[in-house]
Amino acid sequence: MSESNDPAVLIDSRLADVLNGERRALGNLNAARLERLASLPETRRFEKSAPTEVVYSRDWLAARPKATGGAAWRCLSEALYFEARGETVKGQFAVAEVIMNRVDSASFPNSVCGVIRQGTGRKYQCQFTYTCDGRDEVVREKAAFDRVAKIAKLMINGGTRNLTNGATHYHTKSVHPRWAKRFPRTATIGVHHFYRMPTKVTRRASPIPWLQ
Repeated sequence: MSESNDPAVLIDSRLADVLNGERRALGNLNAARLERLASLPETRRFEKSAPTEVVYSRDWLAARPKATGGAAWRCLSEALYFEARGETVKGQFAVAEVIMNRVDSASFPNSVCGVIRQGTGRKYQCQFTYTCDGRDEVVREKAAFDRVAKIAKLMINGGTRNLTNGATHYHTKSVHPRWAKRFPRTATIGVHHFYRMPTKVTRRASPIPWLQ
């Protein structure tokens, strides 16, 4: 067998030709271009956005774009519509704070829809009256829904919570639930009193009906 037909010799010869060609090509490149070729792609850094500063006025809210979203947005929008559409903008934001505070609390479900639907279908256990009052949940006031939908979008996207001092419960002034005597009141806004759950209250005690 001749040396030229030896596969190992052929491979070594071709590899040497390829390497010599690359050396010649690189030799023709200037230093600046070589540096660009050798550099790694730039890494993009994204900073966490700051909470949206909210202005509690109808004019400010009206200037916000029409809101849309997913399941969490829809659940919160409906809760605000059926529970607080007659309240002031400030009062509506306060109710939204309670729901979002519950989502953050280990004592409640960890999703917006889970918090709102907690206890639904069980007598005296639903946490929001509209989910168990036997009435059809039909949105008939589109303008009112569009307003609270904007509030829901803002709060889900990290709107500031400056109104209720961490409240997890509320009730209207027209009722006097027994649990309110044990819960520290944190704010009164519009027709609602707001409360924070006592630290010694256990998870088992937390589902006390709070809108009866």
